[in-house]
Amino acid sequence: MVRVRQSHSSGYHGGDTLEWLCSLGLTEKKISALLQCGLWLKQQGLDDSIAQVRTGWEMVEILADLKMDHDSLLAALLFPAFDAHLLKAPTLADEFSPTVIVLLHSVQQMDAIRTIPTGANQSVNPQQADNLRKMLLAMVEDVRAVVLKLAAQICYLRDVKDSDEETRVLAAKETNAIFAPLANRLGIGQLKWELEDLAFRYLHPGVYKQVASLLEEKRLDREQYMQDFVAAVRQKMQDAKLAVEVYGRPKHIFSIWKKMQKKQLDFEQLFDIRAVRIISERVQDCYGALGVVHTGWRHLPKEFDDYIATPKQNGYQSIHTVVLGPQGRPVEIQIRTRQMHEDAELGVAAHWRYKEGAVGGNKVVATDEKIGWLRKLLQWQEDVVDGTDLAEELRTQVIEDRVYVFTPKGDIVDLPIGSTPLDFAYYVHSNVGHRCIGAKITGRIVPFTYQLKTGDQVEILTGREPNPSRDWLNPNLGYLKSSRARSKVQYWFRLQDRDKNLAAGKELLDTELSRLNLVMDYPTKVLSRFNVNAMDELLVGIGGGEIKVTQVVHFIQSQSGKLELPEIDPRLKTKPLPSTKTQSDVVVQGVGNLLTHMAGCCLPLPGDAIIGYITQGRGIAIHRDDCDQFKTLQDGHPERVVDATWGDKYASGYEVDIRIVAHDRNGLLRDITSILANEKANVTKMSSSSDIKAQTAVINMTLELYNLDSLNKLLSKISQIDEVVEAKRFHH
Repeated sequence: MVRVRQSHSSGYHGGDTLEWLCSLGLTEKKISALLQCGLWLKQQGLDDSIAQVRTGWEMVEILADLKMDHDSLLAALLFPAFDAHLLKAPTLADEFSPTVIVLLHSVQQMDAIRTIPTGANQSVNPQQADNLRKMLLAMVEDVRAVVLKLAAQICYLRDVKDSDEETRVLAAKETNAIFAPLANRLGIGQLKWELEDLAFRYLHPGVYKQVASLLEEKRLDREQYMQDFVAAVRQKMQDAKLAVEVYGRPKHIFSIWKKMQKKQLDFEQLFDIRAVRIISERVQDCYGALGVVHTGWRHLPKEFDDYIATPKQNGYQSIHTVVLGPQGRPVEIQIRTRQMHEDAELGVAAHWRYKEGAVGGNKVVATDEKIGWLRKLLQWQEDVVDGTDLAEELRTQVIEDRVYVFTPKGDIVDLPIGSTPLDFAYYVHSNVGHRCIGAKITGRIVPFTYQLKTGDQVEILTGREPNPSRDWLNPNLGYLKSSRARSKVQYWFRLQDRDKNLAAGKELLDTELSRLNLVMDYPTKVLSRFNVNAMDELLVGIGGGEIKVTQVVHFIQSQSGKLELPEIDPRLKTKPLPSTKTQSDVVVQGVGNLLTHMAGCCLPLPGDAIIGYITQGRGIAIHRDDCDQFKTLQDGHPERVVDATWGDKYASGYEVDIRIVAHDRNGLLRDITSILANEKANVTKMSSSSDIKAQTAVINMTLELYNLDSLNKLLSKISQIDEVVEAKRFHH
């Protein structure tokens, strides 16, 4: 039957708070802590006239039966007021322990449980998935938060008794879909039964009253029958010298109705309306008691289940049998040890390491218990979600794309699926990752590429000095999964190579600017374009290969010229060669003279592979075909993309003057002209002079080129010729 309500709101406070707390069977330490908490609440202006305070005392009563520790009871008393924002965290932190504060936040975090979709018309968004993941972590980290949340749901169900039908039905459906399966998976029978009975009462009030009336109708007759039968069983146990406890157990309306539906039985045909429980201290006594029962009364073989040998998925253990008692009436008998009984009634609440008297605790056992809780919670997720696409999405976002592993101290770490011990090490701390030299999973050495599995306990072995490997950054080798860990390794190498990269970057940039006779007139714009704060950062990026020097040079060149024609190198001595062809800058899908402009994001230059994008009101923007921004635009509006090529104006080329300074030698001019021929550069003018005393030669050339890249490439190759001192662009 539904638990009789015995909370503050039923009038206990007409007497004495101390007397009421003593009646709950609490220890002196718990009673003292609760009395002080109640007094403090009154000092905050929150007495028993406040609904949230009454609910808090009600939660205390529910949890007292579960033998919860005093921190949990304090959190239960405070939670309704805290959740209603009548109490603030800073105020609570001055008065209560950090454990109580963490518990309050953990229970509040579990509000995400209400966003779990249980039907085809509900959806999951990324924020919901993230909240559910955090909720799951809070539940595993401290299972007491789950128990407090279940107690709060029972109070809520009790409180909506007098609400409108829609409110009651919604509360009942939510309970059946989420909270009752959670209590079942965690094996907390005391809370599971009440959640199910209250939900059943709201969803099927007529059937509920019918079953309740059938139970009440012959209650006196049934109670006398059970008293006689229990006495007979107890006597047989004594005769067999078995130290066991025998008593009749209460039945719950929902379980009775469920069995009637499942087995298509009438009320009088049910076996477990009359039920007896036998509790022993040892497992062997359970089977001894079973032998006594089966010897004394005829049993029904089809109704026998041995859940001790084969426990249920939620860990439930007991022997179930049905015998025919006096007058041929069936009686269900459950036989279990006291530990099994506590597990069945309290579930995970019977195992936590927060009980008074536990000094230090066994960390290994505590971690094993958390792993067990985690597995039960993941099974609960499977119970809650159905086979719909949305349920699969939830399962993927919250469960299947994450692994939940433990530190040696039992703390839980949430990582992407496919993560390795190195990902775990960098999650713990950057320095742990840098100094990682090995890893153990549950005491067993594993390679760095081992993929972590949910429930693994990970121990990282570290050396004295940091020593990351560049191989860790290679995605094909499988050392790191998370971008977070990879970025930490990259940052470490940047710091180690900073001085070397700074010098290399400066040399690269200075060389290219000197070759092209460019000056960085707008350094602020350059820094902003490449998202760095200082010139040293830009140079380090160039030296480390993260920023291409050609991109920097292109941007400097574009800023040095006229804004209206950024595609033309303003420092080239540009004299278009005579041509009778159409003077179109760009040809779009075979048509010239269209309104086009060069995209500022990639600044395409003559000779680059290009593509067009139709803008709104500004004609066609011309992008390089490898431009990242263009790819984004293309994904959004592929219908606006058009083919584009450089027109005749660019095909004719431009003239540029270069100067080559070299140590004079035989064959120098031949080597230079070979490179010019290979690069298909037309020489329109050339002059040279030699200094016999200094053994140097200066060669001036006017070349016909098509773009800045061609000039860069040509000057680089000439600079590599033996005895060439420099090759650069110059102005008369």
